Amino acid sequence: MADTLVLARAARAASIPMAATPHEARVAALRAMTSALRAGADGILAANAADLARARAEGLDAPLLKRLRFDAAKLEDVLAGLDALAALPDPIGATQRATELATGLRLYRVACPIGVIGVVFESRPDALVQIAALCLKSGNAALLKGGREAAGTNRALFDVLDAAARAAGIPAGWAALLESREEVTDMLRLDGFIDLIIPRGGNAFVRHIMENSRIPVLGHADGLCAVYIDRSADIGLALRVAVDSKTQYVAVCNAAETLLIHREIAPRALPPLAEALRAAGVTLRGCARTRALIGCAAAAEADYDTEYLDYTMAVRVVDTLDEAIAHINRYGTRHSEAILTGDLEAARQFRAGVDAACVYVNASTRFTDGGVFGFGAELGISTQKFHTRGPMGLEALTTYKYLVSGTGQARE
Repeated sequence: MADTLVLARAARAASIPMAATPHEARVAALRAMTSALRAGADGILAANAADLARARAEGLDAPLLKRLRFDAAKLEDVLAGLDALAALPDPIGATQRATELATGLRLYRVACPIGVIGVVFESRPDALVQIAALCLKSGNAALLKGGREAAGTNRALFDVLDAAARAAGIPAGWAALLESREEVTDMLRLDGFIDLIIPRGGNAFVRHIMENSRIPVLGHADGLCAVYIDRSADIGLALRVAVDSKTQYVAVCNAAETLLIHREIAPRALPPLAEALRAAGVTLRGCARTRALIGCAAAAEADYDTEYLDYTMAVRVVDTLDEAIAHINRYGTRHSEAILTGDLEAARQFRAGVDAACVYVNASTRFTDGGVFGFGAELGISTQKFHTRGPMGLEALTTYKYLVSGTGQARE
């Protein structure tokens, strides 16, 4: 506990001047971080190669190895994200509301940082850069804990980012890297120093965090996403979008895990769709009506409740749009759901009936991403309904304060 407490105290101390740091200084620090990552690329890539070799030796699954990889192309993506984030407007200090309570007594609601944020995330090293940069841009201090598999890469990245930020004038202690489960356990007890915990992981993990801390928790949970092909869908569009939703990158939370298809279009659309998915390496598990049309393995009830993060997809033929909506609301995780349809009324009903952070009509679920949405980067996808929902960008890392300006008014 002692070491974690020291880091949390330092983060709390740093959060005060950080909240008052001019936007120009925060942008300069982001630019410095970009330059430092370029200069330190060889060491970072070498650390990642070592992490990958160890993960392979330990038998880490191929989709998770893909998430772990941090190569030159991934570095360029990260640098582009930092540039985009630096170019965004300042999220701090904006007046959200202004009113005059009485003559000369004015009330302003102004955006401000949350303070100190603890983020626990999976074995994806680029997430560390995004999270650290978002916290800095929004004036928050951060305690960061990545996955064990990426320990070497995370340490290499963090050391470069921290040194660059401090050299650019950001207060020492603005961020710290936690490297053990024990430190996470300690962090959950430090409600006097940490204002918000953001866990990225499965439902069980998020629930564990919630049940073991008095600190408010904003969870990024499983992404059990579905694509529903309505009876009026254009089959060519349906093939293109459904295959992209599943296969463009299988090991991420916005990849589709379930395919639902209306019984009227299934005989025409399901065989070519199954062929396209299988050509991309996807194994299908289906209901009895699905198997009668395409001859695949039987789907158990648990298959519709599983985030595979792999080349496996559960398929179900449904009788109605209402049945598709009911299935999604029963099994989904309120993340990203799509309908492929040519019927405007069906699209309206789907949008209104599906309870999810992101609902798509005739578009891939893979667009659920803070960078794609124009947020610069993201901390994750919130499947909760309070304080924020969907991709968590800069706005999700702010709260507000009320500022009241008077001319000597008294309540009596």
